[in-house]
Amino acid sequence: MISDRRRARIELVARHRQPDLTVVVENVHDPHNVSAMLRSCDAAGVVQIQLVYTTEAFPKIGSKSSASAGKWVEARRFRSIDQCYEQLKSEGFTILATRIGATSKSLYTADFTARTAIVFGNEHRGVSDEAANGADSLVQIPMVGMIQSLNVSVACAVTLFEALRQRMQAPGWGNPKLPPQELAALVERWSQKPRLRVGKKKGSPQ
Repeated sequence: MISDRRRARIELVARHRQPDLTVVVENVHDPHNVSAMLRSCDAAGVVQIQLVYTTEAFPKIGSKSSASAGKWVEARRFRSIDQCYEQLKSEGFTILATRIGATSKSLYTADFTARTAIVFGNEHRGVSDEAANGADSLVQIPMVGMIQSLNVSVACAVTLFEALRQRMQAPGWGNPKLPPQELAALVERWSQKPRLRVGKKKGSPQ
């Protein structure tokens, strides 16, 4: 059993889940970056991410503690961009790939209130040409510094919170986007997850 307060928190979070917003993680190497991206996804209400690993091994995503975003965000795996894009397009997603370049439009001109998948690539190589060419549009974060790049997890956070900002200002914000049965199932599933217990470490002050 969980407390009424915990149940209320779970229901509130579930009501704000955004099934029409997803992130595609393409060959991101560092598991710490993937974990940070997952935390941003959870904070922005993303229900499910797409993992596409063609040159790297699939990352290990922890889910043993309630502090782990892997417990609250589902992950779907693909072995090719084509397979991932085909699935997303069949589900009605518009695909925006993040890439710095003359053909990329500003992040702040994109419409994130629509059904949107946002693609982030490898820390060193960025999104692949295949991922960029197959996307509906390319976007980039405007920057005015000498260094024209951000860590992939930071870029993910910046982009997702622009998407969340737009959605919070759109009509109907606060109304659940998940169908009633899916919403109830999600609340029930989350309610079965044990809450993280934080104990004092040996030698810690009393």
